[in-house]
Amino acid sequence: MFFTLAALTFNYVSGQGYQVGDRATDFRLKNVDGNYVSMSDYPDARGFVVVFTCNHCPYAVAYEDRLIEINNKYTPKGFPVIAINPNDPALQPQDSFEQMQVRAREKGFTFPYLFDDGQSVYPVYGATRTPHVYLLAKQNNDLIVAYIGAIDDNYQDPSAVQDRFLSNAIDALLSGSKPDPDFTRAIGCTIKTAAN
Repeated sequence: MFFTLAALTFNYVSGQGYQVGDRATDFRLKNVDGNYVSMSDYPDARGFVVVFTCNHCPYAVAYEDRLIEINNKYTPKGFPVIAINPNDPALQPQDSFEQMQVRAREKGFTFPYLFDDGQSVYPVYGATRTPHVYLLAKQNNDLIVAYIGAIDDNYQDPSAVQDRFLSNAIDALLSGSKPDPDFTRAIGCTIKTAAN
């Protein structure tokens, strides 16, 4: 227990964010419908697909339909998608809360689309790109990071995807196995922050 807490503290302080095997903490962020959402709002969930994404990034846009499909497939199995926009709208106006609301309506998002107002959540996770995925699995009363990285291996062409990293990782958890791989390199736009 002490080692785990020490590791979590080191990761956060060093700016690395979560690593696979770390315990993730909950958040409470504003959804596009005006309500606040936390993972604790899903008592029956077996885990979560937390994806840092946004409106303006072409990589993020390319994955919107796939995220809807993943959410629709895996929410009934206990792994809902929670999308979080980490960008500072002062630097990227397309990623304002109001524009998030417009985008969610246009695309018919079936998952919460939350605004990391003040950019307090994404550094804890260690997200650096949009999109950047963190697959969490419930173990006892904890949420453990089981996979970090990309959604799949081809953002440009869904029909040409060969490795569905995220779906395969969820399927592994559902079968009682560990994801393999449990880490891939996230491909996307850098998160827009004044600290950059």
